[in-house]
Amino acid sequence: MHFVIMGCGRVGAMLAASLVDRGHTVAVIDQDPAAFARLGRDFAGERVAGLGFDRTTLERARIREAAGFAAVSSGDNSNIIAARVVREEFGVRRVVARIYDPHRAEVYERLGIATVPTVRWAAAQVMGRLLPGTPERQYRDVSGALTMIALQPHPSWIGTPLSHVERETGSRVAHLTRFGEGVLPGVDAHVQDGDRLHLLVPTGQLERVETQLAHQRDEDEVRESYDRALRGERE
Repeated sequence: MHFVIMGCGRVGAMLAASLVDRGHTVAVIDQDPAAFARLGRDFAGERVAGLGFDRTTLERARIREAAGFAAVSSGDNSNIIAARVVREEFGVRRVVARIYDPHRAEVYERLGIATVPTVRWAAAQVMGRLLPGTPERQYRDVSGALTMIALQPHPSWIGTPLSHVERETGSRVAHLTRFGEGVLPGVDAHVQDGDRLHLLVPTGQLERVETQLAHQRDEDEVRESYDRALRGERE
């Protein structure tokens, strides 16, 4: 997949390197050509000098081929303008903007633009929002037995009752993010398109659960899950 990153600061350079290491193509935009030095001489992606919200610059970065766009420059206004241009004019669905002012985050999330605060682990958070199925490990209890992860499941899970998600994965849905807002799901809640699930998972089962939710839902498991549910209702 191809990704476009606006801003070649520390976070932008780390994000670009991580995406290339995962086998993706990347174009990095920055108005200061000197900033590209952070990428190193061996960086295999593209360096595009210009404004990240300029349409010509975005075209040079192959935005029309992009699976995702991350605006991680040092300015809130520039990040949001670029994110809106990419989402509304170029139709890129996965768009993430780095935000310095936390009071703006809710407004932008309501516009469908995922935001990440300026913290030391910002690059990992952007990656979690940018790559489909990439989990973000948010919390571990003091004993280390449980870890909370956040991820957007594979589209085949859309419409699945959260109770079935728990049963099939062996995890517990703590809450979910829907349209940029935290939601405590009811007993009859289902996975909707765009939902980000926040799950408590036994730490030893993290890789299995992350892999299971990131891939096509197994049809045999689906049938078994529904059969168990029906048997439970009859009993």
